[in-house]
Amino acid sequence: MENYNLKKGIICALIAVFLIGMQPVIAVSRPSIIDPYIFAAITALIEALIFLPIFMVEIRRLNNSSKNNPSEENRINSLLNGWKKKKNIKLLIVITLTFSVIPVLLYIGYDLAEPINSSLALKSEIVFALLFGHLILKEERISKIQILFCILLVIGLVIAITEGSFNLLEFNIGVVILLISVALFTLVHAFTKSAFDRNELFPTQVGFIRNLCSGIILTLVYLVIFPKENFLLLLDFDNFIFFMLMGLDYGFSLFFWYKTISYIQIGKAGIINSLTPIVSAFFSVIFLGKTFTIFHLIGTIIIIISIIMIVREKGK
Repeated sequence: MENYNLKKGIICALIAVFLIGMQPVIAVSRPSIIDPYIFAAITALIEALIFLPIFMVEIRRLNNSSKNNPSEENRINSLLNGWKKKKNIKLLIVITLTFSVIPVLLYIGYDLAEPINSSLALKSEIVFALLFGHLILKEERISKIQILFCILLVIGLVIAITEGSFNLLEFNIGVVILLISVALFTLVHAFTKSAFDRNELFPTQVGFIRNLCSGIILTLVYLVIFPKENFLLLLDFDNFIFFMLMGLDYGFSLFFWYKTISYIQIGKAGIINSLTPIVSAFFSVIFLGKTFTIFHLIGTIIIIISIIMIVREKGK
């Protein structure tokens, strides 16, 4: 059974790696007429549609488990009704508002940093995860080795972004925006994980609510600020295909990531997930004609090794 779950976990992780690695490529490839704001609004609604049937199946499964396993009734009732607690309603509001901003920042960052640098910048998540895990979730202390490789990871990122010049004054503003985005969503994920650990919320529930509400908020705000005629973009097939591609990619990447960590340890999943820059680099060169430099290669190798060492140390 353990080997079976490991095999399924690796398959799901590799699918997630491909989908996550493609996100910056799809974002940069979209027609310039599609601004980051409307792109975030429509793709969030598409993601909500993806999560809706999965969410409903999960509710049915929990209800059936409650009937067939009386010993699990308390835990399942907590999962089904935990969102009604005041603190979790507040958490869901924070998640919704935060993820109404983050996709916009991500798409702006992708445009400015370009796919390869974007994918590398997203690997900084493990640094913020260690920090917030220690401060918020009260996880084990961060070891000196982890600190060392966090610093090395940042050095690898700087090497790649600055083309080895280490000129921080010319540091790509898109990367800065992406780093802010990573810090924000990792912080929210830390609070969300605490609710998961209490069995008061579950992943597909949060995925559906977050995308539906943020999509509605973004759309309503867009209607107030921007010309309503911009929604005619959806009627153009060439434009609509990019909304669908990003919505499907983002939605299913979340789904397969959740499946991955349900089958294998999050440390192993994190190591496999560190390969996303390779996917971004490959398809950026193939489809966008971008140049993968020796500094990108050096930075990628340093970042992947750093992630492996950080996760390995965490597992001890």
